[in-house]
Amino acid sequence: MAVDTRVIERTITIQAPPETVFRLLTDPTEYVRWKGRLAQLEAKPGGVFHVEFADPASIASGRYVEVVPGRRVVFTWGWEGNAMVPPGSSTVEIDLEPSAGGTRLRLVHRGLPEEGVQSHADGWDLFLARLGDVAEGRPAREPANAEAKS
Repeated sequence: MAVDTRVIERTITIQAPPETVFRLLTDPTEYVRWKGRLAQLEAKPGGVFHVEFADPASIASGRYVEVVPGRRVVFTWGWEGNAMVPPGSSTVEIDLEPSAGGTRLRLVHRGLPEEGVQSHADGWDLFLARLGDVAEGRPAREPANAEAKS
């Protein structure tokens, strides 16, 4: 069986309860503490997922597919004005499991074109680290590259 190289998978452990991590993933005010500068999030199936980054041309958008409070968030993903990864062209699945006083987070991002995998993988590495920082009560680390996307 061949491995699909167009799928990004990341698993991290965060020393915070799943409810805290879930809130950081779904509440617009909390979301921008670790990713983006403005978020419109309607965390329900069919709801809007819209995040604006520091670069005004960097706007990620899609729709929520599945939301299970404290456990799972699935949304479509893409970049407005981007023909390679347009809005809704890929899917992000995030699962949360209680783990030794914290949360095991598993992210799977599928449906990306080969040319978009590395930049999105780099972006998720940065932003998952920032999510962990904020969930654990620390300031979010600064990106080495202000243009980081994910």
